[in-house]
Amino acid sequence: MAGAVKRAGTVFNSSFFARWMSGCRHQRQYSAESSQSQEVQAPEDELHVNFLEGERKGIVVFSMRRFRYKNAMGKNMIQLFLDGMQRVKFDTSIRCIIMRSEVPGVFCAGADLKERAKMGNEEVSAFVQKLRYSVNELAALPMPTIAAIDGAALGGGLEMALACDMRIASSNAKIGLVETALAIIPGGGGTQRLPRAIGVPKAKELIFTSRVLDGEQAQQMGVVNHAVQQNKQGSAAYERALELAEEILPQGPIALRMAKLAINQGSEVDLSSGMKYEEAYYAQVIPTKDRIEGLTAFREKRKPNYKGH
Repeated sequence: MAGAVKRAGTVFNSSFFARWMSGCRHQRQYSAESSQSQEVQAPEDELHVNFLEGERKGIVVFSMRRFRYKNAMGKNMIQLFLDGMQRVKFDTSIRCIIMRSEVPGVFCAGADLKERAKMGNEEVSAFVQKLRYSVNELAALPMPTIAAIDGAALGGGLEMALACDMRIASSNAKIGLVETALAIIPGGGGTQRLPRAIGVPKAKELIFTSRVLDGEQAQQMGVVNHAVQQNKQGSAAYERALELAEEILPQGPIALRMAKLAINQGSEVDLSSGMKYEEAYYAQVIPTKDRIEGLTAFREKRKPNYKGH
């Protein structure tokens, strides 16, 4: 039994988590895209929102930079995420968003348990409610989103990644919903999104055991779309996410948003009702200038120039 568990992944325990958190050193790593972004923020900023330029214009990168605490989601970090999402939510020029970390070896360690330990019961309830709301806001962003997991995505960190449309993990990632080892349950949507992603029996197995998977194991179970071999820079998942975002860039932006709505809403209902969602959102693209541009470009054998209207 023990051998089988080892092959399937690592069973999480709270002492492992404590050692892993305490072993973090305060490190700085600058993002590869900083030189071509609209703004460069100081390295102590906890969240950096990059609007890429040049051939990657239309891609926005949310970079978590809470170095000392492994991007643990505290009150301030959650508010920064909400502010950042409000900033991009209605920007129709954005074609794709990538969520990544600049902290070496970490995507997000989950909720800030040191901060939470100081809270009373009512405060904990309010905090988890706001965390859940922020993750739901991420899931509701109208444009495609990609999580680049170049390290540990545990608890709330994995819940954040599950709220993205696609997930890419490095081979050395540590991925798991580990809350039951701490005598709690996932509170940021994990009990709902993981079963929808990989099926109920597999999700129960991972949540009940607090198992931690590496990138390849996560891909085999369907938790992530792709697993890539980590590079010397520790940014392999991010580099693959950029490639995927570049594939998305040329597509019709309105069509992307309508397709996301049709898939998200249709997957929650029966097939017949889902077809009605598809019909309704298809109707939204019919009067667009982009649709005419797509037909014209096809006829003229050239690349379309979509404007998002």
